[in-house]
Amino acid sequence: MPTQHEVDEAAIRRQVDRLAYCLHAKDVEGLRRLYTTDVVSFDIDPPLQHVGLDAKMKNWENAFAFFDELAYEIRDFTVVASDDVAFGHGFGRLSGTLKNGVATSGMWVRATFGFRRLGDGWVIAHDQVSVPLDIATGNGVTDLEPATRSTDEPE
Repeated sequence: MPTQHEVDEAAIRRQVDRLAYCLHAKDVEGLRRLYTTDVVSFDIDPPLQHVGLDAKMKNWENAFAFFDELAYEIRDFTVVASDDVAFGHGFGRLSGTLKNGVATSGMWVRATFGFRRLGDGWVIAHDQVSVPLDIATGNGVTDLEPATRSTDEPE
């Protein structure tokens, strides 16, 4: 018999799967149901934060404007759930076919999600996307891919 934490973690993983599905379908209303109304998003594009559900949906609509077809993949997703809050992290990649017909494999980013239990379900209350920074140049490093095993882990 699974524990409550295992049940919650599975439910959160399904929410992340729904996120990927809604992005592929460009389903703004489906995406809207995955977030809290007061979501705070630290996404990859300006400004520094997007506050509230309308701002987050506008951010997704802006992304949809670039793509005819798109896919969202998350890799190495880890989730930890408590009674009413949870967090998850992994690597995400938005890819697809741009409006000009060019296919793009996208870039891998670091993705972190904060979840809140509302009623009997989990919704995203916070998300953050980032790319590593080359401190010497001040440029983002966008050509990295997730490793099978973290290079920061001891052997």
